[in-house]
Order: sequence, then structure tokens, then C-alpha cells
Amino acid sequence: MQRSLTGTVAWVTGAGSGIGQAGARVLATAGAVVVLSGRRPEPLTDTAAAIAQAGGKAECLALDIADAGAVSAAAQAILARHGRLDILVNNAGINIKNRRWNQLTPEAWRQVVEVNLNGPVYCAQAALPAMRRQRDGLIINVASWAGRFPSYVSGAAYTASKHAMLAMNYSLNVEEFQHGIRACCILPAEVATPILDQRPVVLPAEERARMLQPEDLGETILFVARMPAHVCLNEILISPTWNRAFLGEPDRFPPRL
Repeated sequence: MQRSLTGTVAWVTGAGSGIGQAGARVLATAGAVVVLSGRRPEPLTDTAAAIAQAGGKAECLALDIADAGAVSAAAQAILARHGRLDILVNNAGINIKNRRWNQLTPEAWRQVVEVNLNGPVYCAQAALPAMRRQRDGLIINVASWAGRFPSYVSGAAYTASKHAMLAMNYSLNVEEFQHGIRACCILPAEVATPILDQRPVVLPAEERARMLQPEDLGETILFVARMPAHVCLNEILISPTWNRAFLGEPDRFPPRL
């Protein structure tokens, strides 16, 4: 039996584009009030307008999730306005173009880890007290295929951060199940989102068309959110049928010396 999302409050990070935008739109369509977070206000406004046009409810809350204090303040603002927080979608993430070990700088490493790992930790820490009081809550952590399988194409910092996110997700379920809280880690292989533009080798449109699309991940997020509260989907590993990880494409392996 599907869980009704009518009247629930969902907080989606990285909601201005890609997977976050798609997830926010389907959650709103299903009846949730969606709080949209991201660093840039303009894409959030566009997403909120599209949701409103479709009859849903969305609010914008510009936020840099790498700022722990700002994350805590954002969660308090959500609770002050709505009195509850039912779903957190930790989706915001970045990668860098110069991602190889012979290019990687300490600053670039910190930048990726702050957004991809520390940011979701800050958001989860901010959401958990309310979820514990409610004795109910769902945290969806959008990681990556690289979080299960070490990946040359994704680079050291991104791969390490997504592996750590999977471990973080597991620890949430170990500690918080007694409070009615469950966490699901979604690990998608290649998705046709703007993050692909940061790759050292930019892929053509025909390759992107074969990948998972943001809407596919939006439907996955909705599937998880609609599960009854007694069901915990610990993780979902998802890929396009045409999975370039299986093809041995040149950009997926280091060049031979």
C-alpha cells in the first residue's frame, strides 16, 4: 500500500536542476509541500514556478549546505513555518574537472568533500531532532554508482565522498530505526545532468540520451517516499541499460604509460 504524501513536508537540496529538481517536482505533485534549497536563487525560483503551475506547493530557501550554521538555521526556519519535517532529500553534489591525483589540490579535495559528504551530514543532523520527536522520518541520500564501485572517471574526491555517503546512510539506519527513521541511499550510474559538464572528456548528446535521465531518478525518489513507514529501502543501485561502466569506454580507465 502506497503511503500518502499529502500534507507532508519535504526538504530537497540541490533542487535547482537535475535530480533534485525532478525529485522536488514529483514529490510536490504527490501532495508534499517541498522546500527547495540550492546555492543559486534563480534556478530555485524557476523550479518553484513550474511546481506551482502544475498545482503543487514549493518554497525557496537559498542555502550553501557546506555552511553548517546556515543549514541549522534553514532547518529551524522550515520547522518554524511548518512545524514538521517528514522527508529530507540529500541531493546536492559537485565534482571538479581537475580530478586526477596528479592534478588534485587540497583545496579541491576539501571543496568536494564539504559539499558531497559534510553537507548531507549537516542536513541530516539538522533534520533528525524533529524526526525523532515525530517518531517518523525519511532521509534519502543521493550518492552514485561510484559510491559502490571505485571509479576512475569520477575521480578520487568524488568517489571517496560517495563511498562515505553510503556508509553514513547505513549508520543512520543502525542508530535511528528505533525512532521510526529510515534512510535510503540511491546509487545511480551515469545520469544526464549538468554535472557531466565538469568531466575532463565532455560527452556528446547521443551518449547522454542513453543515460539515466533526471526524471528517472525523480520517480525513484517518489517510489522510496511512498513506501509505508515500516519499510526501509536501505539502498537502490540503478543504472541505464546501456551502462558505459560495462563497455570499457576510453574515458573510464587511466591511459597506459
